[in-house]
Amino acid sequence: MDAGAIHSAEEARRLARRRLPWMVFDYIDGAAGQETGVARNRAALDGIALRPRILRDVSQRSLATHVFGAEADRPFGIAPMGMCNLAAHGADLMLARLAARYRVPHGVSTVASTPLEEIIETAEGYAWFQLYFSGDGSGTFKLAERARAAGYQTLVLTVDVPEVGRRPRELRHGFTMPFRIGPQQFIDFALHPRWSLTTLLKGKPVMANFEMEGYEFDRTQSRARATWDTLARLRDLWPGKLVVKGVLDVEDARALVSAGVDAIQVSSHGARQLEAAPAPIEMLAKIRADLGPKFPVFYDSGLRSGEDILKAITMGADFVFLGRILQYAIAARGETGLAQLWHAISEEMSIAMAQTGRVSLNH
Repeated sequence: MDAGAIHSAEEARRLARRRLPWMVFDYIDGAAGQETGVARNRAALDGIALRPRILRDVSQRSLATHVFGAEADRPFGIAPMGMCNLAAHGADLMLARLAARYRVPHGVSTVASTPLEEIIETAEGYAWFQLYFSGDGSGTFKLAERARAAGYQTLVLTVDVPEVGRRPRELRHGFTMPFRIGPQQFIDFALHPRWSLTTLLKGKPVMANFEMEGYEFDRTQSRARATWDTLARLRDLWPGKLVVKGVLDVEDARALVSAGVDAIQVSSHGARQLEAAPAPIEMLAKIRADLGPKFPVFYDSGLRSGEDILKAITMGADFVFLGRILQYAIAARGETGLAQLWHAISEEMSIAMAQTGRVSLNH
C-alpha cells in the first residue's frame, strides 16, 4: 500500500485544506449560516447504529446494484457539483472517467467547468444532467433541450435553491461565479503557488455550459419563480427519466410522485442552503416510510464513509451520491487521490456489509 495514499474522506479533506487557496477550499467546504445544519446531519448520521450479525458466510460480497434498471458496480454515484475544476485542472473529466469505470451516474452540474457534451462522452454515457431553473425559465428549457440532444437520458431538477444560501466563508473571500480575480484573491493564490501553477495557469475555470452564444447564467439571479407548473412543463418536455433533487418534506415527496417524476432525491444541498433544515438522513426514513418500498428514492448530503452509505441504504435509499469529499480527494492528489478515496469508501462499505451479515444490497 502506498504510504501516501488517501485512506479516508477526512484525510482527503485535511490534505485539500492544506493545498487549496483559502477561497477555493471554503467554497467547496462551506455551508449556510454558522454551519449548524452540517453538524445536525452529522450527529444524526452518527446516531444511526448498524446491526452486527455473526456466523454468516459473507466471504463473497458484492456492491453491485441497479439504478433505473441499469447495472451499477457501486450503490453510490457522483453528485452534481459546480465549478469542480477549481479543485484541480480537469476535475470534471476525472469524475467522468470514474463514472465510466464503475458504471455509476455522474451528476453533471448546470455550472460545470466543462461542456456537458464533453462530459457525457468521457463518461461513456454514465451521466445525468442537473438543471437549475433561473430567471424566467427560457434559458432553463433551452439547456434541457441541449442536454437531450447530447444524449442525456436522465434529468435532475434541483429545487432547493429559490435563492442562493448565504455562506459566510464564501462571502468573506469574495467568491463569485463567473470566477473573478481581484487583489484579495491574487494574494490568496500567490500564497498557494502549487495550485496556482497547476490550475490557474491552465486557464481560469469557467461555467462552460454558458460559453456558447444564447446561454446565460447568473449564479445570484433569483430562482424563486419556479412552481409546480414549471415542473409540469419540464415533465412534458423531457422524455427520459426525471429526478427532483432537494426534497426534505413528506408532503412534497408525495406531491412529486403524483406529478409523475421518476425518482426523488432527498438532499439538503450539503447544508449549503437552509441552515435550519431538518437532518436529511432523518427525512429519508420518513419519506421512505410514507412512499412505500417501491418508488425510487435517492439520497445525498453529509456522507463521509462506506458505513454512512450503508446507513443511508438502511434508512431507505435505493442509491446515494457523494459530493464534496470527491473534490477533496482530487485537490489532494488529483486523479490518483480520487481513485484512492473511491477504493477506500468501497472497502469501508464492503467490510461494514460483512460485519452486518450482508453479501449484497438485497440480502
